[in-house]
Amino acid sequence: MRKIFLLVVIISPLLVSECRADNPVKGDSVSPANGPVAQMTNETFKKLIFNYETNKDWKYEGTKPAIIDFYANWCGPCRQLSPLVEEIAKEYEGKILVYKVDTDQERVLAQNLGITGLPTLLFIPASGRPQMSVGALPKETLLKAVNEVLLVK
Repeated sequence: MRKIFLLVVIISPLLVSECRADNPVKGDSVSPANGPVAQMTNETFKKLIFNYETNKDWKYEGTKPAIIDFYANWCGPCRQLSPLVEEIAKEYEGKILVYKVDTDQERVLAQNLGITGLPTLLFIPASGRPQMSVGALPKETLLKAVNEVLLVK
């Protein structure tokens, strides 16, 4: 089952919209996230998630699973995904942490993590390696990722 999920996460971005992080399109802006979704900077990433400057091997600094939504205000698929990420954050509040990273403001972090397409979601289990997905995903796929990658005991 987990292999099927990973295949869906890998293939589904090819089927949905995606913005190139290096090719911004002018458009409406996304207001900053409110509620259970916190804005993250390069410094807070290094403190709360992973300090890539001091560690070569992945070592998650947190205790709860997390999702990080890498987005840009000019990205249409990012604006489409944002409300779904906020819904997930509210539904799983207390069980997972949800962050957003504005890649235009946090270019160093995006570059260091190899973020080239938007939106990009980073799913970080409490133990184990993180998994990345690029492109706007439907809510069902997001819920499946939360339950099968993040909340697996």
